[in-house]
Amino acid sequence: MRILANDIAHHEGKEVVLKGWVSVRRDHGKIVFIDLRDRSGIVQCVFTKVTPEVEKLRPEWVIKITGTVNKRPEKMVNLNLPNGHHEVLVKELEVLNEAQTLPISIDTDGYEIGEESRLKYRYLDLRRARLQKNLRMRYAVNEFIRNHLTKQDFIEIETPIISKSTPEGARDYLIPSRIQTGKFYALPQSPQQYKQLFMVSGLERYFQIARCFRDEDTRGDRQPEFTQLDLEISFAEREDVMDLIEDLYIKMVEVLFPEHKITQKPFPRLTHAEAMKKYNSDKPDLRKDKNDKFELAFCWIIDFPFFEETEEGGYTFTHNPFSKPKDEHMDLLISKKNIDKILTTQYDLALNGYEIGGGSIRNFKPEALKRVFEIIGMDEERIKNNFGHMIEAFSYGAPPEGGIAMGLDRFMAIVMNEPNIREVIAFPKTGDGRDLMMEAPSEVDKKQLDELGLEIKKQTKKK
Repeated sequence: MRILANDIAHHEGKEVVLKGWVSVRRDHGKIVFIDLRDRSGIVQCVFTKVTPEVEKLRPEWVIKITGTVNKRPEKMVNLNLPNGHHEVLVKELEVLNEAQTLPISIDTDGYEIGEESRLKYRYLDLRRARLQKNLRMRYAVNEFIRNHLTKQDFIEIETPIISKSTPEGARDYLIPSRIQTGKFYALPQSPQQYKQLFMVSGLERYFQIARCFRDEDTRGDRQPEFTQLDLEISFAEREDVMDLIEDLYIKMVEVLFPEHKITQKPFPRLTHAEAMKKYNSDKPDLRKDKNDKFELAFCWIIDFPFFEETEEGGYTFTHNPFSKPKDEHMDLLISKKNIDKILTTQYDLALNGYEIGGGSIRNFKPEALKRVFEIIGMDEERIKNNFGHMIEAFSYGAPPEGGIAMGLDRFMAIVMNEPNIREVIAFPKTGDGRDLMMEAPSEVDKKQLDELGLEIKKQTKKK
């Protein structure tokens, strides 16, 4: 039965079977050493009988070996490896698959390699130890979140990936319907509407580690598709949501990232006006030492303006249209007076100068939600077409509720000390939204377009 590289110390003196990749080959004439790599780590294997098959071995070949676990001579102990006190004396070798010379090096951290090469051969790039650690820690974070929230009576519910296109800030990714010709689904920018409808359903405590999609320009901390912790609570006040998230993240850092130190607990809170006046930012970096990569400075920002003026002289929402104004400003919303003075119940969580999450107490009364859409310039017909389902749902006894969405990609990049979120995502896109490995986006054949009732128009080049 196969064992893993990092388990060999428990099998000293016994015959074992290992399977993995040849990481390094060292030929010492009558003896050949290889480092065998599997998901757990690396083990040194010794061939004292150099057969033609052993001579052919090259890096990244996939092999199976049978051998005896021995203690290394004292002078040959490798303290840099978890199992550096042992090695395997090989008796049998089986080549499971050969490998061509790799187009990119995988024995370094990879930062020195061009991004286009790394993303084109991402399945090879992911063999490097740094990225494997990132993905394993990402899994550990997801597991911690699930366990923590489940103990607090939350349930995880999946929401649809194809839904209705509604204006919530960024552009939607549209999906044409073959059956309903001329009509479109959209990929969700977030599960915002669904999670509020869960509250109308009486589920009260929902969370989801959700995939979200936004057709916007990418950058170091942004991708076309991303992952967030999404949650919603019925009968919640602002403090309920903020305290829940604060407790979750403090415990998660203490358990999973003990090498990091949180600058201040409980997290400091600044109003939006205070943050802009003092730091000229609504996501200030409050680290005491900006060069300390193990310092985590969390900070809550509250009391955001609900609306901001557009270039056309109208108004748009600063975060999302479903937020509730502060109680003392509800009359201003309903009367649509002093719009620029209305503050919302929005709360954002910043970490080391990045926004890693945001939420609010929600507008749960139909009239109040409708007023928001009217202020941003929607007429009665458009409100009904885009959000009629929400307004109707709220008319059937919707509870007060609040929630938040936490960006997991940004958080992971910060705690893993990575320069951008592409380093903590298994298969990210380039800065211009391309998947170089799959060669997407790509053209489709005319038959597919005809089935969807679509025609591609060639764009004329601007002079």
